Amino acid sequence: MDVIYWLIPLSIVILIIAVIILFWAVRSGQFQDLDSAAVEILFDDDTPAQSSTITNKPQAPHQPRAKTDSTHKHSGKDKS
Repeated sequence: MDVIYWLIPLSIVILIIAVIILFWAVRSGQFQDLDSAAVEILFDDDTPAQSSTITNKPQAPHQPRAKTDSTHKHSGKDKS
C-alpha cells in the first residue's frame, strides 16, 4: 500500500511534463501543416528516381577517385 504514495505523485509529474511538451509543440508550430506531407507523395518529382531493383546488367567495377585536392591536412606522418 505504500507504493501508491509514490505512484500517484509520479503519475502527476509525468502528466505535467506531457502537458508542457504538448504546449511547447503547439507553440513551436509542430501542428501547423498536417496535410502537405500526406499530399506531397501524390505529386511526381521533376527528376526520375533511380531504380532500386536488381538487374542482370553487369556493373562496371568501382574505380577509386583520383586525389586532386592537396589542401587536406595530414597528421604530419608521411608514407614515403
